[in-house]
Amino acid sequence: MSPPDDTHDTATGSTTADADATPPPDPPQPTAEDPLPVVVDTDTASDDAVALAYAAREPRLDVRAVTVVAGNVPFDDQLRNAAYSLAVAGGEDVPVPDADDAPVARAEEIPLAAGARRPLVKSWEHATDVHGEGGLGGDLEPTLDPEPVEEYGPDLLRRLAREHDGELGVIAIGPPTNLAEALRRDPDLGDRLAGVWLMAGAVHCEGNVTPAAEYNAWVDPDATRLVVESLPVTLVDWGLTLRDGSFDAATLDRIAASDGERAAFLDAVTERARERSRSRPGPVRVPQPDGLAAAVAAHPELVESVGRHRVTVDDREGPTRGHTVVETDPDPPARANARVVERVDEEAFRERLLETVVGDDLAPPE
Repeated sequence: MSPPDDTHDTATGSTTADADATPPPDPPQPTAEDPLPVVVDTDTASDDAVALAYAAREPRLDVRAVTVVAGNVPFDDQLRNAAYSLAVAGGEDVPVPDADDAPVARAEEIPLAAGARRPLVKSWEHATDVHGEGGLGGDLEPTLDPEPVEEYGPDLLRRLAREHDGELGVIAIGPPTNLAEALRRDPDLGDRLAGVWLMAGAVHCEGNVTPAAEYNAWVDPDATRLVVESLPVTLVDWGLTLRDGSFDAATLDRIAASDGERAAFLDAVTERARERSRSRPGPVRVPQPDGLAAAVAAHPELVESVGRHRVTVDDREGPTRGHTVVETDPDPPARANARVVERVDEEAFRERLLETVVGDDLAPPE
């Protein structure tokens, strides 16, 4: 396949990580009084936009920056979608779908940085068939003009990690190319981070882009392997999302019945996935993998089961590209290099996300 025309400079160096990574520490326990400073790293399309709006409004998270990475849709659309999502999060009256008059105060408060415009090594394809041409799920194409800072995304991430030494979290909801580039430039990055909540992989389940792989891991398997083998990762995978992190029909109806522009935003960005699900056999389900990763970072009490396992990623070209290998039996603790979330309280997750994004305009459950 031929890559899109996005290009970027990549630091030189091997993408093979140390096989003897130390077991990941317990994650922080943020509160509204002591929120977790985070960088949200995103390839902003429909579910990323929901996650970004959630993170910006979540009292337990202090979003210090948003970095954009190659992935779902053309890069400039991703920048625009990130700026728009921040405006939705911060504005009291954000027009949907026309964002000409959207307040940009929140976007100005949270720096937006452009990062890697292509994966480390491999070519890839956008997921416009899933997210729509502009990435926001349907007819929503805001005209908000993003104004990213001059600092390159991986460099901004490294700087914030130094400034918040040992206290900064990263919520990585796109291909983790920016994290991998930051790590290549600073091999001690893992020691400077409180944790990385990585939405990637298909653990013991079929992927969403190939039978073997989830999209983020497939787009940049070299970066994904480096990150899971080198940084303090909490893995939120596609299979977990399908079981514990989706909007069902009742939730979607509740969003549609809610008032306010943020509810309209949620309704708009879930439109395409909602219609795709309704056209297929079985109950309606709109997965929210990125919102789930953000919610787990902010509310670790949502996690009902987590394991510490040895995780790696197949970075070869071919039918198993991006396959996430999780050793669970046997799994000596000394070999564990990642926390793998195995079960989440789905009802509590949905309620937390909806209440945070929509607020007082949220319709009560039937």
